This record gives sequence, structure tokens and C-alpha cells, in this order.
Amino acid sequence: MAFLAHRTEDNREQTLIDHLNGVAKLSEDLSLTPFKPYGRFLGLHHDIGKYADDFQKRVRGANIRFEHAICGAIELDKFEISRVQKAFIPMFEYCIAGHHTGLPDGGSTGSGEECADLHGRLKRAKDYVGNADYSAYKNEIKEIFPDTSALFKMLTLNISKDDNREIVERYAFFTRYLFSCLTDADYLDTEKFFMPETDRKLKADFEAVSAAVNRKMDELNKKAKTELQRTRHRLLEQAVTGSDGDENIFLLNMPTGSGKTLCSLKTALDMIGRSHGKLRRIIYVIPYTSIIEQTADEFTNLFGDHADILQHHSNYYFDTENDECTTEKKLQLACENWDSPFVITTSVQFFQSLYHYRGSSLRKMHNMAESVIVFDEIHLLPLEMLQPCLRGVGYITQYLDSKAIFLSATMPDYARLFNDYLPGCRYKELITDRADFVFFKKCSYRYLGKTDIESIVCKAEEYTNALIVVNSRKTAREVYSQLSGNKYHLSTYMTPNDRSRVIECIRKDLDDGVQLTVISTSLIEAGVDLDFEAVFRQLAGLDSILQSGGRCNREGRRDDAEVFIFETDEKGRDELSLRTEITRGLLNDFEDISSSECICEYYNRLFYNKNDMIDRNSISDKEYYSGGGMDGIAFRTYAEHFEMIRDDTVAVVVDNCKESSDILAGFCNDPKSARRRLQRYSVALKYFSEFIPMLETGRIEEKYNNLFVLTDNGDYSPETGILSDRSNDIIF
Repeated sequence: MAFLAHRTEDNREQTLIDHLNGVAKLSEDLSLTPFKPYGRFLGLHHDIGKYADDFQKRVRGANIRFEHAICGAIELDKFEISRVQKAFIPMFEYCIAGHHTGLPDGGSTGSGEECADLHGRLKRAKDYVGNADYSAYKNEIKEIFPDTSALFKMLTLNISKDDNREIVERYAFFTRYLFSCLTDADYLDTEKFFMPETDRKLKADFEAVSAAVNRKMDELNKKAKTELQRTRHRLLEQAVTGSDGDENIFLLNMPTGSGKTLCSLKTALDMIGRSHGKLRRIIYVIPYTSIIEQTADEFTNLFGDHADILQHHSNYYFDTENDECTTEKKLQLACENWDSPFVITTSVQFFQSLYHYRGSSLRKMHNMAESVIVFDEIHLLPLEMLQPCLRGVGYITQYLDSKAIFLSATMPDYARLFNDYLPGCRYKELITDRADFVFFKKCSYRYLGKTDIESIVCKAEEYTNALIVVNSRKTAREVYSQLSGNKYHLSTYMTPNDRSRVIECIRKDLDDGVQLTVISTSLIEAGVDLDFEAVFRQLAGLDSILQSGGRCNREGRRDDAEVFIFETDEKGRDELSLRTEITRGLLNDFEDISSSECICEYYNRLFYNKNDMIDRNSISDKEYYSGGGMDGIAFRTYAEHFEMIRDDTVAVVVDNCKESSDILAGFCNDPKSARRRLQRYSVALKYFSEFIPMLETGRIEEKYNNLFVLTDNGDYSPETGILSDRSNDIIF
């Protein structure tokens, strides 16, 4: 009787040796050259526990539980190998034991049998599977333990023996990478057996895309009428020329309004073209979904049919009502592992995938290899996550043969951080001649000091059009209530659908020369290309103030334009408070806060006065690493604490239009796609202070499992968003 790995309902069977060979081949193919022997070894051994009688009975229909994944990990200790090879047994144990449930915590040798960590599972398994005979695998698999000298060299290169933090971090990175190759290979081989007709191939003709971008650049250059517009082309040429190097990370520091997005795309495409096939993919990592949608639309129009663009973020809906093998279906499948030549995603999705423990997220990691990865608005990385994020990018570029482009109008000075956390990493400034930056000084900055909202409103209404940017949604609503005339409000209290509608109305009024005043939170600072006569910015971090300034006289049509910085009695919290305090000091020390010297000093004070905050969140910290050998790394615990955004919010659907009503009416037909589509009609509320009170008073109901809907549309205004503090008191 053949040993089986899988069996379908119509009794088609996949033999176990075919599955092991298939996964080994795929895992080897998905791995980069230095990792191929380990990918193959893991593929051959990950399911050897399925040779046990109990599993063979289970696959043939018996109701028997058998923990097959731990068996391969148990067998690793039985190899007669060198000391260097033994150092990597924990790495292979993590991968094999966790290939279904995710990378476990290592625990300690004293872990009890009831624990779910690696040591606990191994202890328990020796009793649980101790009498199980799965030794038949030895008759079908003859693979020997791989030579790990190449892996050891990568682990220890350019670091001292006593730099335990760097060794633990690299060891964890290599473990996640091999786990990514193994789990994706396992999934793909299983998918091929159960669904042999599945087609995942997406296209990208990078030469044709590059030609389209070149035509766009030439067109813009020919239409250039002002010196500012001609300067954009000069900066582009400088960036592209400088990108021809063997560095890992390229810093693209360009002023707001200088065409960074198109410039970074051209630079990435040129890197792809020069690599002769060594770079296979472009990944755009963007902080906000609003920018992603805008960027994706721009690229789609530019690329035409030359490339399929995968958008992977919460607001994108895949319209796949049937199982036909359409491009849309392929893109939906590619979200699982990013097997796409062009990916646009969020910072949260990228980094939390890189540091996750589950195979469903880590499957993407191996496809971060051999890529050009563009990090837009890189300065927005939160301080507490800065160290692991930079370290992760460094490892991807050093060991996975990728290139990274850091993109910002207020580029931090990363020199010391790179030296501290990325030993051996080479980086380069793409824009070294900044003489043309003077053309993008389209406004001056004036500090008004502490004032009240009424004064700011009165001053803003003196202009034909003005933008007021504040730090909180509550303040934005307060300002909006005091504005008169033609006015608009933007904040995350509004649904993405209503925000998009309002932005289009603002754009039309600006084009038509209609008088207006806009009040917004910081969401307008990135990716929203609007041009105002004057901007008023509540005191915040210098990067935020300069981003708001990028909306003032954006096209340089006015000779004199000002950004007014003001303070109120409102107190900031956490990192915002820190950034605000630093900026207040810079306003006293620098006449021109938009100067490169001031920006450099801002990040010096931010980074190096808060070194302890940046230095946190290493997987080698005592909370996540028990010390001693590498079998004490807490992968799962670390992943559960790794949060790019402190997500204490709950999304609430606002059913105030035909589209949202139609989606809710058909929810049960396809809940997964309905939830995704409803993101455009949802608002995130703070869990304790906003969501719970509204839920307890019946203003929010749970319509379906974990899907919450506003019960009274009187609690929502299309102008200002959800009214969480609206009183429902009734006087009899």
C-alpha cells in the first residue's frame, strides 16, 4: 500500500514521496542560490511524520489526530553532524515544526510538556509519537544533512563574535526566509494537486513600461514652461545617473512637488533594465491607502496593458465572482505570496509580513528577494519600529539580492543608524547637487506662536483659498464649525468614499477659482496634490509642517506665499508630543526651517536624543530571547508584539448610500469580498472611548460576525464624518 500525502473527495491520491519531492524541488527553486540546499532539505523532511500508520489511516478517512509536523523536527537530532551543522538544527526545527501552525517560540529546555513552544512540543511529541513508526521515510528519502558552512559565513560576516544581538537577528531573519520558501512551496504543491488548473502567471514587460515612462517624461519636459518645471527634469536625470551602482540602499531626497513618484519609478525601472534579469520585481511600499490608490491609478494609466499591478491593501476589492482564470483572479491569488512583477502595498503590510510568524503572512517574504523596493515617505516610520524596519531592509538588500530606494522630501540622516544596525550595508545619496532645490522654495514659514482657533479662522478667510491643518479630528471638526462661506472638511472620521468625493470637489473649486477654505487633519499631507494660496499648520513635527507646506503655492505660480505655524492649548501625545517639542526649539534656532541644515538637525535631535526608544524591539531583547543557543528565540511572541500601528480601533460601516446597501444585502453570498469592499464605507473608531459607548447604547450593531454597522445615519455627516459624541438623550 502506497504512503499518501493527500486524497481528494473523488479518491484521487497524491503519494507522500511525490509530495515531498515536489515541495523539495519548489522550495529549492524559490530559494536564492546560497539557501537552495537548505530549502531542498526542509522540503524533503517537513512531512516525514505522515509515514506513521495513524496518519495513513487519517488520510484514508479515519477520525484520528496525529501531529505529523513535529516528527521531522525530532529526527534532526539523530544526524551525526559537525558542530557548525548542529548550530542550525534549531533553525530547521522551527521551520519543520511550524510549517502548519507558524514559527513557534523556542522556549527553554525546561519548558513543560503542556507548552506550545518548540521545546514543549518536542518533549510532548517524544511521548506522543514515541511509539509511532514513521521510519519508512528512510526507504524513500536518502538526503543527507546539508553543509551549513555557507550559512555560517553569512551569519558571522562583518561582525565580532561578541555581537550577540546581530547574530540572533540574522539567525531569525534566515529562519523566516527559509520558512517562507518552505511554506509557499508546500502550499503551491498541494494546490497543484487539488486544483491543477490554477494559473498564477502575471505579466510585466518592463522594457515596454520603461518606454512608456520615458515618453511621459519627454512629454512633461516639452510642456515645461516655468523654471520649476524644467528643474524637475534635471533632478530626474541626476537621480537616474546616480542609481548605477552596487550599493544596497539609495536615498532619493527631493523637495515636495518635485516629481518624486515618477522619478522613483524611472529609477527603479532603470535598475531592473541594467540588472540583466537579476532583479525581477518592483515593490512600492506606501504609508497610506489613499496614496496607494492614487499611485496605482497613475501607474495603471501609464503602463496600459504592459504590466499587471498587484494592489495589496485593505481598501482594494478583487471583483472575482466566478472561478474563471482572469487577471483579476490571478492578482487575488498573488496577494498570498506576492508572486507578481509589480506590487503596491502599505508599510504596515510589508513590515508585519516580514516579522510575522504565520506561514500565511511569511509566504510573501521570499518574493521580496531580487526586487527593487521603493519606500515612499520613509520618514513616517514610527520611532519604536525604526530599528527593526531598517534592519529588515538591510537584510533584504544584503542577503536577498534586492535594492531599496528611500523616498522623502524630508529625508532623515540615517548614517549613524545604518552603522549601528546594518553592518556592511552600503548606501548612496542619489541627489548630491541640491542647487536646484531653491526653485522649490515656493513659500516662506512664519511662526505665529500660541493663538486661538477663532483668530486662525479669521485670518484664513482673508485668502481666496486656504488650507488649515490640525493634529486631531476633534480640532478639525471644531474649526469647521467656525468657518463660513464655501468650506470643506477632511479627516479619518469620514469614510474613504466621502473623502475621495470631497477631494474632487476641492480640486474642481481650486481649478475654477472659487473661494474656499479647507480644514484637514494630517491625512492631506501626503499624496494629495492640491495647491493653496496660504496654509495654516498647527505645530507638529517638522516633517509634517514641511509636508503641509508642499500644498502651498505647489506649482510656484505666486511670487509670495506663506505657511503660518500656530499653537493652541491642545496637548499632543507620545511621539507627536516629542516631535512637536523638537520643532518648537528649531523655530527659535533657525531662520529658515525648510533648510537642509534644519531638517538634518531635526532628525539628529529626534533620533539621537531618543536612542533608547529606537533601540527597542529587537528579537534579541530579553523579552524574546532566552539566551544560550538559538533554540530560545520567541518568534511568535515577537510577532504578536510587533505593531507598526497601535491598532486599538474597530471599523464601523456607514450604510448611507446605494453601494454600501447593495454590498450589505449580498453579504452572505461572499462575506470575504464584501468585507473588503465595505472598507470604503467604514470609519475606524477608538475601541474604548468611542466604539464601546456607541455599541452599548445601540448606536452600533453587530450585523454579522464581527461586522459592525452604524444603526442611525443621524450619527454620521457626509461633511464631517461620524459623530461619536452626539447626544441621544431624549427629554420627555
